[in-house]
Amino acid sequence: MRIGELAERAGTTTRTLRYYEARGLLPARRDANGYRDYDERDLKLLRQIRTLQDFGFDLEETRPFVECLRAGHPEGDSCPASLAVYRRKLDELDALIGELQAVRAQIGVRLALAEDPKCELGGEQW
Repeated sequence: MRIGELAERAGTTTRTLRYYEARGLLPARRDANGYRDYDERDLKLLRQIRTLQDFGFDLEETRPFVECLRAGHPEGDSCPASLAVYRRKLDELDALIGELQAVRAQIGVRLALAEDPKCELGGEQW
């Protein structure tokens, strides 16, 4: 299939596909007349990239999954490098959750103080 059809089927733009090609994530095969030529495997690569980006992975973090698919594995997350990226992402998310929980606790304390009429910060004493 040509680049326009692949972009449409993947729900993206031809510009994005060219960018992925430049970054080495999408193969740059050409047919006899010089047009880019793609197949269903390329569509699978793009869907993998898109799913991971929807989960918050940056483009470079998708590379091990793409390489796993290119190596012939049925799923992009069945290779050790992909599993390592999953583990790093979970650690990153756990850290962010911890930070957000700490901020939430601080805001909860501030709210409780602000709502307490005996508190200098709260109620009608302003």
